[in-house]
Amino acid sequence: MHPILTNPRKLLWYLAAWMLTGLFIALLLVTADLAQWGSALLFALPVAFLYSFVASSAYYVCRSLPMANRRFLFALAAFGGSSLLAGFAWLAICQGWNQLAQGLSTDYAPVPVAQHVAVMLFAAGCGFYLLSILGHDVLIAFDNVRLAERRAAESRVLARDAELQVLRTQINPHFLFNSLNSISALTTMDGPAARSMTIELAQFFRQTLALSEKQVIPLADEVALCRSFLAIEKIRFGKKLGSDIDIADDAQAALIPPMILQPLVENAIKHGIRDLVDGGTVSIRAFARDGWLHLAVSNPVDIEPSTAAGNGTGLRNLQQRFASIYGGRARASWALADGQFTVEMALPLTYVAA
Repeated sequence: MHPILTNPRKLLWYLAAWMLTGLFIALLLVTADLAQWGSALLFALPVAFLYSFVASSAYYVCRSLPMANRRFLFALAAFGGSSLLAGFAWLAICQGWNQLAQGLSTDYAPVPVAQHVAVMLFAAGCGFYLLSILGHDVLIAFDNVRLAERRAAESRVLARDAELQVLRTQINPHFLFNSLNSISALTTMDGPAARSMTIELAQFFRQTLALSEKQVIPLADEVALCRSFLAIEKIRFGKKLGSDIDIADDAQAALIPPMILQPLVENAIKHGIRDLVDGGTVSIRAFARDGWLHLAVSNPVDIEPSTAAGNGTGLRNLQQRFASIYGGRARASWALADGQFTVEMALPLTYVAA
């Protein structure tokens, strides 16, 4: 469908431009002493109005020859041929309206269309059509840019949805298997503990499914998920696993992408505390400062990591996820110092709109 003719606002602007063209033609007729102002306007404005719909066909000519696949000679022949046809149409409209207006109004003095005037009108019609081709080419280019931007935005949304779906379906199977095995063992040794772990496990997966369906969540919800996860793991590891969570009051309601802290806590246990004889403490810190939300997850690690140590894929994926969501406005970094592994993040500080 034509982007101008099917859009009332664009159509009004398009016709207004052609009315200005008609005024310019009337001015030329008066300047050349071919007509008085009244007759010049009565001739030029209707002619420009009618020809505007002929010129709109340039859109379809441009669409049939996309710029990316346009060959010079073929485009020259197509555009030249169509402009010649449009020139004849313009000349026919001018002569036809000149005669019709004379029959409708006895006060109308027809514009004398001598041979040299006819040649000028024909050339003007060709020129107007070539300008219309140029204008529609620009319009199509802008539409293509907007379409590409919309598709890119849709791709980013789909990518984020895919990432969340992966997070939802790829929660560490070992965590689930180990939890089920722990529940099975506890049923014969400590029934209340087995029941408590079952409830915590169900609560954890319920929270995971609820949060991963959202694009952003309050930090407090993500921290609650981490607490639920740690409660399950503490039943498994006992006193070997400790936790220290410190979330500033002004950071509780800050919005973050879901499932960015829980995988870090899981890795802290899997690749750090699990390998330590005396265990250790997983620390989570969060505070807001100068328009940024600062997050940190740290845990002790073995100086000589086991063969099961991670290769950093999850952390690099976190960086890529931040890049897809925030562009260059967020960062994630990690470091190992004095037997303590720390992941630090800084995100733009946003809250739920009031």
